[in-house]
Amino acid sequence: MDIILNGANGRMGRVITKKVNDGYNGVNIVAAVDRNGAQYESLAAFTGKGDVIIDFSNHAATKELLDYAVSHNTPVVIATTGQNEEEKEMIVAASKKIPVFFSYNMSLGIAALSELANKAASLMKDAEIEIVEIHHDQKLDAPSGTALLLADSIKEVRPDSNLVIGRNGHAKREKNDIGISSIRIGNVVGVHEIIISSGLETLTLKHEAHDRSLFADGALVAAEYLSKVNQPGLYNMKDLVK
Repeated sequence: MDIILNGANGRMGRVITKKVNDGYNGVNIVAAVDRNGAQYESLAAFTGKGDVIIDFSNHAATKELLDYAVSHNTPVVIATTGQNEEEKEMIVAASKKIPVFFSYNMSLGIAALSELANKAASLMKDAEIEIVEIHHDQKLDAPSGTALLLADSIKEVRPDSNLVIGRNGHAKREKNDIGISSIRIGNVVGVHEIIISSGLETLTLKHEAHDRSLFADGALVAAEYLSKVNQPGLYNMKDLVK
């Protein structure tokens, strides 16, 4: 499989490059793209062909990325976070023309956590739910995309839930709130904890990432998945764990 790696000089881009150079499952990087001194400074500068694009650049480049992917009919794995509503609409529109894999987190463990949270929220119908996420002090977006992914999974079975981000002030907690608290400290790769309490019992679901290479593994697995998909669509980690 030949991949175009967008954001090749970023933290995750370098991890993927090392994995591929170490002989990951017959994968080749045919274009390393990054505005900071990579093989190509932009996607447009590459005139060759790749089987799949893996994007670990920045959500601000969403339009450029999708315009290129659609015009070259190339599936794309979007592994960036922080997209605004306009950028999310671009992703949905592109998925009607090409296969697009979009996930706020490329961890199979997080995919499992999402399913567990969905099931627990459905069973414990009257329980209160809070999400706590911890990341390194250089992370730009808060709350994390993964925390929002988990909240969305819970809202599938609790559509009337009210998302409360960074709780503050003097108002009391409402029964249907899903609170998200963010902590930024040190070099923490990523911790996500879901606390579900009925008052009579408390269930805590927790995922902790120990090494960023797990996100690279997930992106590469997603790329392999897309390379075998023959029709446009919007895919995510749930499709991998089915």
